[in-house]
Amino acid sequence: MTLFGLDETRVGELAAGVRGVLPEGEDPATAGEVFARAAWSGLAEPGDGTAGLLVASVGASVALTAILESWSPVRIGALVRDALGDEPGGPDIVFSANPTTDPTEADARTSAELEQALDLGLQRWRPRLNSNEVIRSLQQAARMQTRLLLATDALWPSALDDLEQHAPLALWWRGVPGALAALTNSIALVGARAATGYGEHIAMEASAGLVDRGFAIVSGAAYGIDGMAHRAALASDGTTVAFLAGGVDRFYPSGHDSLLTRIVATGAVVSELPCGAAPTKWRFLQRNRLIAAASAATVVLEAGWRSGSLNTAGHASALGRPLGAVPGPITSPTSAGCHRLIREFAAVCVTNPTEMAELVGERSIQVPLEFPHSDAGPGPIPRTSDQVRVFDALSGRTPRTVGDLARRAGLSSAAVRGALGGLDLDGAAQEREAGWVRRL
Repeated sequence: MTLFGLDETRVGELAAGVRGVLPEGEDPATAGEVFARAAWSGLAEPGDGTAGLLVASVGASVALTAILESWSPVRIGALVRDALGDEPGGPDIVFSANPTTDPTEADARTSAELEQALDLGLQRWRPRLNSNEVIRSLQQAARMQTRLLLATDALWPSALDDLEQHAPLALWWRGVPGALAALTNSIALVGARAATGYGEHIAMEASAGLVDRGFAIVSGAAYGIDGMAHRAALASDGTTVAFLAGGVDRFYPSGHDSLLTRIVATGAVVSELPCGAAPTKWRFLQRNRLIAAASAATVVLEAGWRSGSLNTAGHASALGRPLGAVPGPITSPTSAGCHRLIREFAAVCVTNPTEMAELVGERSIQVPLEFPHSDAGPGPIPRTSDQVRVFDALSGRTPRTVGDLARRAGLSSAAVRGALGGLDLDGAAQEREAGWVRRL
């Protein structure tokens, strides 16, 4: 028999390589679901809400079959509506129609929006459909003793479910199981890559102090604050978990290879991307939502006005997680982001591990973080998410076609053309005879 066009026995072997011995009571038939989840982790970019809705409603196996057999958006939309029909609001949960007194009109509008979203999704996913790449990623994962974690597993961080349709479709991880279980009592420590001596000292004290109080430390393994938080946790014989923006088989940044190897030995390294996936700016931003969601609270230790750690703070606040920020010298631009969080966005001012631990007990109210343009923090007009993804996919030397960029960025060809137009106007991209290149 075949499954997804492959021999069923072969699919079972690949699935077993990333699952180990099947959990007690697990049906061997779930090998198809494991393979499909692995495939979807490479088909859809992190945070793809349409993919999340589709897989959550019909299952990863059926969703993958729909891509392989080129089902129409209308057919897929009907399955999604049937699956969500018994839930309050049905598809309106994600694709809400404008208020109307006519339920029939609202249903029709919602159906059209759902089918349009699925159509755009199919344009993003189909160019990436390659069974050989899925097989290679599963083989590499097995070689690196990487495991695939599903939402039905006992070790799955249930806090990630708060992301709803934007939750990861699966998690690839290396390390010890106890580290994943410790996420329920963890605090995220994040901050600038270009950390000062002050910031690194605060990170060291905060991490060690929280470990002494029984907390696990979560961060992103970047240079600066992240790296110091992980090191201090390891030095204190604590548990630390690193969320990566690429595959867990290829540690990034390379300068933290030994650090991440130590984390694997006593903690865990986690990603929603398959082995072989390269980190990009977009994936770093989406990785931040996992750091915020998996932790009981988030503390920004040192951050500039436009630091990427403010993105993590925004996710934490949007999820209703407690948010703290450590003040720094008022003359230091590397602490301007922390001061901004405290002054404008109701982050709790924390100065030591005891105050950071208190965040978890108090559960701050939800405060949406939207950072408007301000004269106090001048900078270029931010790019759209599509432009960020297309810019990441461009090469500075090799021209790439629209189709190639669409596959690399996980976008439709139409979205890529639109993003290229904006990048061209900004002087960031240039069209040549053979395709588009990044203008350096």
